[in-house]
Amino acid sequence: MRIVFVHPNYHSGGAEIAGNWPPAWVAYLAGSLKAAGFDDIHFIDAMTNHIGPEELRRRLAGLKPDVVGCTAITPAIYEAEDVLKIAAEVVPGAVRVLGGIHATFMFRQVLSEAPWVDVIVRGEGEEIMVALAEAIRDGRWPSERRKIRGLAFKDGEEIVATQAASTVKNLDGINPDWSLLEWSKYIYVPLGVRVAIPNMARGCPFTCSFCSQWKFWRDYRVRDPKKVVDEIEDLVANHGVGFFILADEEPTINKKKFVEFCQELIDRGLPDKIKWGINTRVTDIYRDRDMLTFYRRAGLVHVSLGTEAAAQLKLDLFNKETTVAENKEAVRLLREADIFVEAQFIVGLDNETRETLEETFQMAWDWQPDLANWAMYTPWPFTPLFQEIRDKVEIFDFSKYNFVTPIMKPAALTRGELLDGVMKNYRRFYMRKALFHYPWRGTGFRRRYLLGCLKAFLKAGVGRTFYDLGKAGYWGPQTKKSVDFHFDTKRELAEAQVADWEAAAERSRKHKERQEAVRAQMKERAKERAAPDLGPMACGGSREQMQEPAE
Repeated sequence: MRIVFVHPNYHSGGAEIAGNWPPAWVAYLAGSLKAAGFDDIHFIDAMTNHIGPEELRRRLAGLKPDVVGCTAITPAIYEAEDVLKIAAEVVPGAVRVLGGIHATFMFRQVLSEAPWVDVIVRGEGEEIMVALAEAIRDGRWPSERRKIRGLAFKDGEEIVATQAASTVKNLDGINPDWSLLEWSKYIYVPLGVRVAIPNMARGCPFTCSFCSQWKFWRDYRVRDPKKVVDEIEDLVANHGVGFFILADEEPTINKKKFVEFCQELIDRGLPDKIKWGINTRVTDIYRDRDMLTFYRRAGLVHVSLGTEAAAQLKLDLFNKETTVAENKEAVRLLREADIFVEAQFIVGLDNETRETLEETFQMAWDWQPDLANWAMYTPWPFTPLFQEIRDKVEIFDFSKYNFVTPIMKPAALTRGELLDGVMKNYRRFYMRKALFHYPWRGTGFRRRYLLGCLKAFLKAGVGRTFYDLGKAGYWGPQTKKSVDFHFDTKRELAEAQVADWEAAAERSRKHKERQEAVRAQMKERAKERAAPDLGPMACGGSREQMQEPAE
């Protein structure tokens, strides 16, 4: 049975300015499938190779797959749906599978707007995909599809979601197959070396209201650090990788495991061959202040901090559980440990103003991170914060939910003014860094890395790919009133998806009412237990026996 995976050809002016990122999902799914006996697996990276519809048609027709699988983050969902639509036309006999976080939570939306999608894998894909592939191979598809956990599909006009599958408990049993990827294509621009995105832990115990990852991965699990380093050693030796970023949401949460991971890298001499970066929380950096030089010896050179917002009010709104003072201190600690620090700011909420944008710039310059990034608030449609502000969301064109397009319109700014304010922050920050910091601060690796980061920004700026500026028609402050983000205003939420949300909200409301009723009942019982003993009670709970009726 032949399986073809396709990474959709979606581009935005965000993270890809630093290079082409290898689609790790393919390696992890293929590893599990091959372990289960499926060895005829092919991969088409339409994004990295800029493969258009006609070329994709040609390749699928040549491969003649039995299964076509695709995944998508929210902004890539329409490209992913189009991939499977092409598959339906070119290889109609193939089962068309869609996975990823957007399809997991928005399966009713996807199946309503793209009925040619045969089945959606909901949640972590390794075990579900194997069960699905076995059913297809054994002729049990589609007759037994309702028996497979973690799926969603249309049966006639009915949208069916089978029982949720459990999370992958044995992460150490997953052996990704990285050989499917074209490694010469995945280059990290700042260092000019091949880049990988391995996975050490899944899940996050925190519940930031703007984030959906903790809902997707559900429980927090960590792989054996030695197994992870085995994987990295293979990436270095067999695929020439020179830089990696851990895919984990918060790799430092389990300090013991993270320290073991760093020590294993040092023991094998890997820091001389490969450098790496992570995303993590301010609180973990503050906690590990005495370990930062050790982390640096293990090859950690880049930390992206979720400082999120400069105003404490915004931090509280995001349920981030950090303070502005802690953010500044974490940046200082990382700089002193010779670890490059990138401060992430979220802008573009309803209360954004010219003054708050200026405040984020002043704080970024005061903190002096090596890099700063201002990301547009993106109201993921499956997060708690989205449910709270849904009546303020005007744009449902999910292709623009990419951190660089202002989905929300602040009350005091137009979207063009918001974009211009963000660009003004970028211009000032990196102009000053380029003139007064990067060329003169430090020597050797530090200077080379910082100049490499500047090169990545300049390359994206000249090509007008940074923040999708070319597509939006932004050329400076003089164009802020004429920018066009090309929103597809015909895109709306599907009735089935809205009905599902409303039903879930009603269930949540009733559950909360039941909880409050139980708590109130327990308080009453506690009061009764604390009351003085007035002697034995009669039948029925009264203090007095009923009087016998008069003769």
